Amino acid sequence: MSPSAASSTNGHFAKHAIAVDVVLFTIQGGTLKALLVKRQQAPYRGAWALPGGIVEADESVDTAALRELQEETNIGNIYLEQLYTFGDPSRDPRGRVITVSYYALVNWQQFQLKAHQRVSEANWFAVKRLPTLAFDHQRIVEYALERLRNKINYTTIGFQLLPREFTLTELQTAYEIILGQRLDKRNFRRKMLQLGIMKETPRFRANGRQRPARLHTFTEPKVIKLQEKGIIVPF
Repeated sequence: MSPSAASSTNGHFAKHAIAVDVVLFTIQGGTLKALLVKRQQAPYRGAWALPGGIVEADESVDTAALRELQEETNIGNIYLEQLYTFGDPSRDPRGRVITVSYYALVNWQQFQLKAHQRVSEANWFAVKRLPTLAFDHQRIVEYALERLRNKINYTTIGFQLLPREFTLTELQTAYEIILGQRLDKRNFRRKMLQLGIMKETPRFRANGRQRPARLHTFTEPKVIKLQEKGIIVPF
């Protein structure tokens, strides 16, 4: 893994590295959680951090983000969105390391976590109760959460948290957990059904003594921008 080179003001080249970090969100036990890994190497050996690492000389940053996530946590083949580039000169004690961050939402039940490579553990942590994180990863998580809460109103990104078939109650609960607020049931369902991006299935899910709930499925194969359909969903 050779560090990249950037020109400096004195005409020489100052070496620096390009890294990637991934913020992966899920909802588990009614709580919004983020995926963290425990580092085995210095710096911050034994500390929790975001999955990520150095971009290799022959790969794109997008490819590196997916590779690092797969290598360290066994999670792959998911939709990642570029979040922000963090480049504070002091963010990494090893030297000048610029990181391109990504974020994504997943249904945790679809994956089997397994720590690999440079990490000893991989686990989900409640976003509101994260341990002390290495580097500037706390700041990256906070930025990702802010972006997620803003974006959930104008894209279908929230659907990534759900199983293939879901009830409208499960969908509303996911939105409430992300936004940190209660939503009016009737208004939420009316807006969601008007989007034309999900359909009813012939199946129902039993819920204790309550009336069985109709299962729905998402009709779009990937995350879409609702503005492209002339829709914005202010909750």
